Amino acid sequence: MYCCRTGDFNDILRKLFTMKNIRQFQIHSIRWRSTATAHSPHVSAGSPEVLEATNDLITAKHYSQVPGPTPWPIIGNTWRMLPVIGPYQISDLANVSYILYKQYGKIAKLGNLVGRPDLLFVYDADEIEKVYRQEGNTPFRPSMPCLVKYKSQVRGQFFGRLPGVVGVHGEAWREFRTKVQKPVLQPQTVKKYIQPIEEVSDYFIKRMQEMKNENSEMPADFDNEIHKWALECIGRVALDARLGCLNPDLPKNSEPQKIIDAAKYALRNVALLELKYPFWRYLPSTLWKKYVSNMDYFIEICMKYIDDAMLRLKNKSQSVNESELSLVERILANEPDPKTAYILALDLILVGIDTISMAVCSMLYQIATRPEEQEKIHQEILKILPNKDDKLDASKLEKMVYLKAFIKEVLRMYSTVIGNGRTLQKDMVICGYRIPKGIQLVFPTIVTGNMEEYVTDCKQFKPERWLKQSTDYIHPFASLPYGHGPRMCLGRRFADLEMQVFLAKLIRSHKLEYLHKPLEYKVTFMYAPDGELKFKMTERPTS
Repeated sequence: MYCCRTGDFNDILRKLFTMKNIRQFQIHSIRWRSTATAHSPHVSAGSPEVLEATNDLITAKHYSQVPGPTPWPIIGNTWRMLPVIGPYQISDLANVSYILYKQYGKIAKLGNLVGRPDLLFVYDADEIEKVYRQEGNTPFRPSMPCLVKYKSQVRGQFFGRLPGVVGVHGEAWREFRTKVQKPVLQPQTVKKYIQPIEEVSDYFIKRMQEMKNENSEMPADFDNEIHKWALECIGRVALDARLGCLNPDLPKNSEPQKIIDAAKYALRNVALLELKYPFWRYLPSTLWKKYVSNMDYFIEICMKYIDDAMLRLKNKSQSVNESELSLVERILANEPDPKTAYILALDLILVGIDTISMAVCSMLYQIATRPEEQEKIHQEILKILPNKDDKLDASKLEKMVYLKAFIKEVLRMYSTVIGNGRTLQKDMVICGYRIPKGIQLVFPTIVTGNMEEYVTDCKQFKPERWLKQSTDYIHPFASLPYGHGPRMCLGRRFADLEMQVFLAKLIRSHKLEYLHKPLEYKVTFMYAPDGELKFKMTERPTS
């Protein structure tokens, strides 16, 4: 979802809570109760917090005692991901997360992996909170080492000292994010795109009507059409331009389609490179070579559109009011080096296309298979947009509380990002074990968001739990589809906006059904329904 925080399983600054703040937070909202203790990274060496942490490290059980699958000699646990002999499938990583939890409990170690640190799965929301509370300003997220190598070594000259936010860590990440986060996260910047995204969505809904077959169903490759809509939205946001992705006569070998294919290939092969075929770290495998050539091609095509956008903006009148500046213009206005805008645009396009597309596929499937909830959404939107041609604005979107609750509930039960992660920067006690620096933590939100102790009636699909008047308990760190803290998804406001606008306009005017065999969810890069999305689309009576 412009997922600029994707880890091994998929990425605002946070406010550090004092103990007083946390106690007040717990008292005022039982729904968001938490039992973890918050620690400031700036406590004194002799403070009770430091002494307690030191004592915990001394008394904790050794890391070798953490339960988990037994590794084989030489290849460790990597064999579990290999074809034929391996029991763990990349497409079924969500189920693997459940299996590890059921077999080993709230902490499980997948150790001795070829070419990479151990993966430590943590299923305790209080422990997850503790890790997040204690991280500093530059948390290290285990984010796609293959992309890290591509940006820093293979194309280091192009990306330079500040290569963006995706696949970047430490001070280089912090400095780049500091440059771009204000314009990206400012509500007034996001609100500026309500009308442009509405235009793109209205046109896409019109195209959907034209795509229908004799049964009023979408084509078998409808997910690719959603990818085109997503790229068109990203182009509008990142480049302030329409890319023409939704043109009905767009050939299969068009540049927008090539951008989509290249971005999907880059992201969907990360897990294969990292877990299934990690040998590229030592020898340039065929898959690694193809990954590099694909990324080169992706950048080459994208740069054409980015160059055009920059030229257009350069020739734009200088008398434009600041409030009317686009995202790219706001960055260029404060940055002497235009490469900052170039690299941000590349990052948004690379991770945004597949993430937002798969999230929308999941939303549409859940809406189509839940007629009662769909009708509630329709009735809510009908009150806000009584006439079919009514246009959206910020105040109208604000009133769509049930639609937003529905989106949150889908992301809780079927989290598009099945887990977040951190690489420990210091030794730490987690679940009673001393975990050494360098271990990669995985927080499987797809599991913790569906655990009864953290979510009331967790097996029940209930959007109402997210409404203000609800008394249901939801642990604040059980379901984090956008991550948390400084590395929280940079593009989440735009992702939310695009989903809300598209779903609101679609369900306002059309009824959606899915009349085929139920689909299973699988992991490509994201977690989404696997199969043909042949939704039946019926126009509602006009008013």
